[in-house]
Amino acid sequence: MSTETAARHADSPAVPEVAPGEPIIHVRDLVVAFGERTILDGLSLDVMRGEILGFVGASGGGKSVLTRTILGLVPKRAGTVAVFGQDLDGLTYAGRRALEQRWGVLFQQGALFSSLSVRQNIQFPMREYLDLSQGLMDELTIAKLEMVGLAPDVSEKAPSELSGGMIKRVALARALALDPEILFLDEPTSGLDPIGAGEFDELIATLQQTLGLTVFMVTHDLDSLHTVCDRIAALADGKVIAVGPIETMLASKHPWVSAYFHGKRARAAGFGSEGAR
Repeated sequence: MSTETAARHADSPAVPEVAPGEPIIHVRDLVVAFGERTILDGLSLDVMRGEILGFVGASGGGKSVLTRTILGLVPKRAGTVAVFGQDLDGLTYAGRRALEQRWGVLFQQGALFSSLSVRQNIQFPMREYLDLSQGLMDELTIAKLEMVGLAPDVSEKAPSELSGGMIKRVALARALALDPEILFLDEPTSGLDPIGAGEFDELIATLQQTLGLTVFMVTHDLDSLHTVCDRIAALADGKVIAVGPIETMLASKHPWVSAYFHGKRARAAGFGSEGAR
């Protein structure tokens, strides 16, 4: 157990453990709407402990909305969301903070604080949740940078000095700052060239295996879905209309799923008409 993990558990209320193969995120009959427009309409989904789940859907269909609803950033109108076996609606303030320390989030485009250095960005969650010395936070910052494949000297750079790929890796280091058990990724390879996207996919897969993470990944990247995801959930009309491994998606007769996995872009990515790649 790392130093920051030990500090977290020492001062936080106990959060139930979830056995491997059991749902670590449990969503039932979720309804989310903005004004008169319903985005998620009775959506249900389980994310199993230790898997990488890819979440796909049409642009504007509610993929990121689901992530933000689970995180508590978007209110829901109906339904339940449980994480680590706890209904989020029933948590106290202390219980909510304890839960938040067990997940990390990489938002689309990185969402780094432009006025803070790389080091300060990564240390932001440490300052929010932990009571650590500056020296220890600096050591942990270097460790997180190395974990995502960046050199220690990157820590003093400003976000404006970083390439798109480096911004993604710094944002990932920040998401890993508290040694989370769940990692939420919102379009992690968007804006990256094919080589950079492939390297980022490999990084996610390696981190998931070495750290035992559960990964919920919103993506439209067919290569990511094929190479790193254990299961895929497809969203259409506000609901999950198909869930399973890539073979399930390729065999689905739902019009949107079929168009997505057998369309021109899918064929260009190497998915054949028989579902082979």
